[in-house]
Amino acid sequence: MTENKKLLVLDIDGTLVNSKKEITPATLEHLLKIQELGHIVALASGRPYPGMKAYANQLKLNEYGGYVLSFNGGKVINCKTGETVFQKAIPNSYLKTIYDYAVAHGIGMVTYKEDVVLTGTEIDEYMEYEARLNSMVIHRVDKFLDEVDFDMTKCLLTAPPDKAAIYEEELANLLAPDLNVFRSEPYFIEITIKGVDKAESINKLVGILGMKQEDTICCGDGFNDLTMVQYGGVGVAMDNAQQIVKDNADYITASCDEDGIVQVIKEFIL
Repeated sequence: MTENKKLLVLDIDGTLVNSKKEITPATLEHLLKIQELGHIVALASGRPYPGMKAYANQLKLNEYGGYVLSFNGGKVINCKTGETVFQKAIPNSYLKTIYDYAVAHGIGMVTYKEDVVLTGTEIDEYMEYEARLNSMVIHRVDKFLDEVDFDMTKCLLTAPPDKAAIYEEELANLLAPDLNVFRSEPYFIEITIKGVDKAESINKLVGILGMKQEDTICCGDGFNDLTMVQYGGVGVAMDNAQQIVKDNADYITASCDEDGIVQVIKEFIL
């Protein structure tokens, strides 16, 4: 079995789950089946760990020894042991620069502390969505710079989609060369330390597992999935993926509402 053991890496939103944010019965059945056969499943998402836990539990990653790559790979957790096998954070020295930019442009900024979403800007609909999506509470604090006295695994800025592309570019220039700036959704601008993206952390995990790059199947739909789709031994774009992800994929599967992951499992694993 171990001779052709695969590491199946799945984004969550728009990939593992359908539009209702649910894992369909067919997808669940196939993911449990391949784990029983000895293949490894990992979830890679921009979400913080609390927002991934319910899905990880549903897939029994703790039982089968799967992994969770939260914050776009900023933190990698072995679900069986609960240990963090890899972590890389933004030095606290960048906090003021990012916060000042957010305030000057009237956009939202959040970071994460345990199971709380922290903000020092006005709470907007995008932040509320982020907190709700991850089953976390949102706290607005007056002294944000004092409150965030730690290195952030991820920082998230929120802006209307028509403006977000401009802010993304400006922030990328402002924070170069040490930080990554990219959009995971048209209205979410994510910031992580350089060397943290899904591909980088999957590569670390492959090393930890003693596997090879060609043993990986990486499936995604969003801008932040691009690097892992390019990295995968088989890079898969969902039919509902952003066009740039499709352009860089080896294989385009059905949409997240049509059990696209089942198609991938049948085609490349079973």
